[in-house]
Amino acid sequence: MINSLWIAKTGMEAQQMQLDVVSNNLANVSTNGFKRATAVFEDLMYQNLRQVGANSTEQSTLPTGLQVGLGVRTVATSRSFAQGSLQQTSNKLDVAIQGDGFFQVTMPDGTTSYTRDGAFQVNSAGALVTATGLPIANGVTVPPNATSVTIAGNGTVSATVPGNVTPQNIGTIGMARFINPAGLTPLGQNLFAESAASGQATTGTGGTDGMGTMMQGFVETSNVNVVQELVTMIQTQRAYEMNSKAIQTSDQMLQKLSQI
Repeated sequence: MINSLWIAKTGMEAQQMQLDVVSNNLANVSTNGFKRATAVFEDLMYQNLRQVGANSTEQSTLPTGLQVGLGVRTVATSRSFAQGSLQQTSNKLDVAIQGDGFFQVTMPDGTTSYTRDGAFQVNSAGALVTATGLPIANGVTVPPNATSVTIAGNGTVSATVPGNVTPQNIGTIGMARFINPAGLTPLGQNLFAESAASGQATTGTGGTDGMGTMMQGFVETSNVNVVQELVTMIQTQRAYEMNSKAIQTSDQMLQKLSQI
C-alpha cells in the first residue's frame, strides 16, 4: 500500500505533464508554423520478487515471474512536423512552405536558426525579416522604390522598379532540411536550433533535394487539431482522477490497518 501511494503519485505527475503539453498546443493553435507536441512516457524500474525462469524444483523452472512496477515518468515531448494548413493572405511578403524544409534565420550572435513561419516583413533598411526583426539568412533586400515583389517556388525573389518593366533578381530565400526534424531544439519565437539529435542541416533551394516549394501570399497555420487535443485533455483528466482515487483508496486501507 505504501508503494501504491508513490506509484499513483508518479501517475498524477505524468498526467500533469501531459496536460501542460496539451495546454501549450491549444495556446498555439493560431501560431504560424507551430508544430504540436505530445508527451512520451515510460514505466519505471520493477521490483523483481520472483525471477522468471528460476528453478522451482530440480526438474522444473518458473514459467512466470513476480514483478511489481514502481510507476511512470515522462521521458520526452515528441513534436509532429506534419504539414499545417496553408492560409491565403493579402500580403505579398508572406511565404509558406509546401512540403519539407525550413526557412533560415540569422540570429543576433551570427548563428542560424530555423522556422516554418514565413510571415516576413521589411525593416527600415529594406531587409526581409521575421515578425521579430530577425533577417533571413541570405540577406534579401527590397529596393525602397519597388512597386511589386515576386517570390518564386524555388525562393528566388524579384522586384519591379519604376522605369524598368523587367523584374530584377534581388536575392534568394534559402531553405534547409534535417534528417530528424523532431530532434530540433525549440527556442520560442517560432524558431528551432540544430542539435546533435536533428543532424546537420542540408541547405538548398525550394523544390530540390527533397525540399518543399514556396508559395507566395500564403502562411502555414498551426498543425494542432483542436478536437484531438480536447479528447486528449478529457483522457488526461480521467487518468489523473483515477490516480488520485488510488491514493485515496490506499489511504483508506492504511486507516483500516491502524484501527486494528
